[in-house]
Amino acid sequence: MMRVAVALLLATSLFTAPLALTPAAAQQAAAAQSPSARLSSLFAASDADSLKRNPLNALFRGDTSRADQLGELITDAAWMAEKRAAEAELKALAGIDRAALTPDEQVSYDTFKWQRETDLAGYAPALLAATLPRPIDHFFGFHNFLAELQSGESVAPFKTLKDYEDALKRSDQFALLIDLAILRFRQGMVSGVVQPKLVVRNVVDQLNNLTAGGTDASIMMKPVQKFPEGFSAADQVRLKAAYTKMIGERVNPALLRLRDFLNNEYLPVARDSVGLAAMPGGPELYRYLVASTTTTDLTPDAIHNIGLSEVARILKGIDEVQAKVGFKGDRKAFFDYLRSDPRFKFASAQAMGDAFRATGTRIDKVVGNLFATLPKGGLEIRPVPPHREKTDAAGSYQNGTPDGSRPGVFYYNAYDLPSRSTTGVETLFLHEAVPGHHFQISLAQENEKLPAFQRFGGNTAFVEGWALYAESLGPELGMFTDPYQLMGRYNDEMLRAMRLVVDTGLHSKGWGRDQSIDYMLANSSMSRTDATIEVERYIAIPSQALAYKMGQLTIRRLRTKAEAALGPKFNIKGFHAQVLMTGALPLAVLEAKIDRWIAAGGPA
Repeated sequence: MMRVAVALLLATSLFTAPLALTPAAAQQAAAAQSPSARLSSLFAASDADSLKRNPLNALFRGDTSRADQLGELITDAAWMAEKRAAEAELKALAGIDRAALTPDEQVSYDTFKWQRETDLAGYAPALLAATLPRPIDHFFGFHNFLAELQSGESVAPFKTLKDYEDALKRSDQFALLIDLAILRFRQGMVSGVVQPKLVVRNVVDQLNNLTAGGTDASIMMKPVQKFPEGFSAADQVRLKAAYTKMIGERVNPALLRLRDFLNNEYLPVARDSVGLAAMPGGPELYRYLVASTTTTDLTPDAIHNIGLSEVARILKGIDEVQAKVGFKGDRKAFFDYLRSDPRFKFASAQAMGDAFRATGTRIDKVVGNLFATLPKGGLEIRPVPPHREKTDAAGSYQNGTPDGSRPGVFYYNAYDLPSRSTTGVETLFLHEAVPGHHFQISLAQENEKLPAFQRFGGNTAFVEGWALYAESLGPELGMFTDPYQLMGRYNDEMLRAMRLVVDTGLHSKGWGRDQSIDYMLANSSMSRTDATIEVERYIAIPSQALAYKMGQLTIRRLRTKAEAALGPKFNIKGFHAQVLMTGALPLAVLEAKIDRWIAAGGPA
């Protein structure tokens, strides 16, 4: 009976009526259009339908028309709707003559085709069976994301009475989704598809942090602790009471139910192993994730070997820095010195933030030398929120809105401050902010000529590959003149190379957590805290970490190819425009585009 109840609840549409696909009449009307018009219509319809299914995506773009809804997220209805949409859109795309399109339209055609085919492959029953029963982890868990969404410090606005009422409705749905996550976990307890114990313990810690101190201390109460100007006293009293009731009687109890379930029932049956290879359906899932994340057909073994080669190359650069600064001792001693010497420590979290802001000021003065178009949207620099800093990366980026009304945010992590090194300031800013994620994401979403899926979508290999390539632009932007900042650059590039080795080691070669941490400590000056967070991240989100180095290697190879082919005609601003101004492309599509640009003589 429990299994039947779970199936019925998860298969039911939670918040909205099922969405119909494009009517036949509309399809017939589209068929009468030119190939270019039909392609544009398909992209527009796909985007509109996707936003209906996923209202949170609209909220990220600054559209609050359906801000009272979270969407289906983890129900069977959600997955079935996405699968039907991918099938219908690929069928429509196949009916459009690609040869009749312009070169830019062909780029869009190829990108859309790759993305929807990849999406559809992911809905295969065997892959869903290995995915759906694991709805939450400590890195991308919606328990954290939705709590932050309600905090007034994320993408959801709290400026009007409607904003506050919308958030109350979202909170009600949040609580329901938490209970549905428990049902998903129970499905895995039956099938044997369960999270590693390590991941479960980290999630339990996060749930403890979210609920510590009770209702008044919840980050979801922040919007009613300071209201915008113009709210009447009566509205403030009413809303504070409503939020207190919602968080205290609905949301926090749901979070605590999840915590107690994970601790008492799920943890005893969770996996001691950390890699996907030990889980039913895990090897097949990992192969799919590797292909979708890297946008290549490379095997885990091939990527592992590329990683080993890159590690060896970067170690030579590290040895050169060691010789330049005159450090006496072996490489291990040099790493220990960089980890422990007080000269490489921040005096305070404020000093850490100030260092990133000063770096940003320096880069802003010269970045126009490499880019013809700069983002219009602003950038803020903030510390990672306390409730997730223990398990968060050293830095991260949250995009702003296309119209610039909400700036992009670069988050730096000041957790365990003595473990953080000043040597990583320049390279981390280049990656997360300018000209890394902030440039790439902002330039795409501000480009209204692009179809929405190119403006707002993308793939990890391009997005993270660009950000890692952006780190390599440091010397051209006046960075890394301090040899210790150059060491920070090597250390960060080494991190991305080690990821190729460790992620594939964990999920296809039987590596363990401690073995992976030891490997990272032996080949870099990372602190144990950072290495632990990194390894536990790869355990939680297999394959994601492979994207950085694979994307960067491709972009750098394409630049080298263009420089050699074009010689004095090579234009760095033109090359960067070719890479950035059509959004995040699959790597094969990007390479074909750059080849055409080279063949045309590399115009600006």
